[in-house]
Amino acid sequence: MAYTVGIVGAAGYAGVELARILLGHPDFELRAITSNADAGQALGSVYPAFAGVEGAGDLVFSTHDDPVLTTCDAVFLAVPHTAALAAAPGLLDAGVTVIDLSADYRLSDPETYERWYGVSHTSPELLQDRAFGLPELFAEDLGRVAERHAAGAPALVACAGCFPTATSLAAAPAVRMGWVAEGGPVVVDAISGVTGSGKSANARTHYCSADENVEAYNVCRHRHTPEIEQILGLAGRVVFTPHLAPLKRGLLSTVTLPLAPSAASLTAEEAVSAYRSFYEGRPFVRVLDAGQVPKASSVAGSNACQIGLAVNHEASALIAIGAIDNLCKGAAGQAVQCANIVFGLDERRGLPLVALPV
Repeated sequence: MAYTVGIVGAAGYAGVELARILLGHPDFELRAITSNADAGQALGSVYPAFAGVEGAGDLVFSTHDDPVLTTCDAVFLAVPHTAALAAAPGLLDAGVTVIDLSADYRLSDPETYERWYGVSHTSPELLQDRAFGLPELFAEDLGRVAERHAAGAPALVACAGCFPTATSLAAAPAVRMGWVAEGGPVVVDAISGVTGSGKSANARTHYCSADENVEAYNVCRHRHTPEIEQILGLAGRVVFTPHLAPLKRGLLSTVTLPLAPSAASLTAEEAVSAYRSFYEGRPFVRVLDAGQVPKASSVAGSNACQIGLAVNHEASALIAIGAIDNLCKGAAGQAVQCANIVFGLDERRGLPLVALPV
């Protein structure tokens, strides 16, 4: 049985990555793609990579209010924050499952959302029943909405952001196993490719600014900070500094975690073994051997996350490094992984397991 799906915001980078994945998915039929800016144009005209691809020939961008969306089994919202607030309630009322890639339903506390995003949350009642879309860390949450969906209710999934995904997958096992000291900052230095800033160019992402340059941005005020703190349960402790690198896609997050006295003698080999046990049965997370470090190029084009671990005994700190493709595991791939779970499918269905080797 094929489930019909639509993408709101399909002309953006995360949206078109969704189109790429969904057109090859054996259980999802892509029925509608929207873009207010590109309405009336064929997908293959805006993105020639789709020209001649089976299933893509009839796809033409419509506007975000396309009534076809309400006839779909699921709709992916690949839109900026606040746009999902406008779209999600009506789709849910129509019985459509919503997989939201924006930030609008990620934060559990609407006041925190309002403080960081500068707008009022217009549907806080939906936060209680939404699932947080990071399957490796919130399997029970997704399982709960999958059960409700199987019983006939539409589901709302708020997919984790790109920086929180790589950072949390790298750090969460250490936090949950009690290795992290109770006080002191947890330092996150993360680097992302230019697609993470969206399709619209600005002074920072313009070719002449981004090429041959690496720079920090939104220091001490990046909106992914409260999301990372919420996932890890480290309120007020995360010092997050994102950096922009001249890459199309890719994200590398290095997390420095102060070790608790009980974990002071932890070795890298012990950390690797514990992490592998933690992620056992999770096909998209690969914990590297001690001494190996992940690379963004090693996960490009895949839904994988590679994790590398090291221990600095002099400073009593665990260094956890996570690498993902910001467009795939950090956005579109993770959204499809969540949709697979909600619809009772194997979470690997239709998703690339192996990165582009070169």
